[in-house]
Amino acid sequence: MTVGGVITAIIFGAIIGALARLLVPGRQHMPIWLTVVVGIVAALIGTWIARALHLKTHGFNFWETIFQVGLAIIGVLLVTALWPRKAGR
Repeated sequence: MTVGGVITAIIFGAIIGALARLLVPGRQHMPIWLTVVVGIVAALIGTWIARALHLKTHGFNFWETIFQVGLAIIGVLLVTALWPRKAGR
């Protein structure tokens, strides 16, 4: 993976993670850096699933994006359930 690919993964990971946090109802007690990590992991796994199903993975792909956002939502739900909340909030 090139430097440009890493930067792109971070940018798309942040977007996908933020979108997932917007779609999950309620307040999520997780830091922004963890949102980006969840988004990056979801983007990579979503792309892998799309490739495994022999879907087009270059350019914009509707199904790949659906997999990525769906996995990011699952990731946000898991992290929200497992991430410790700060006292007094």
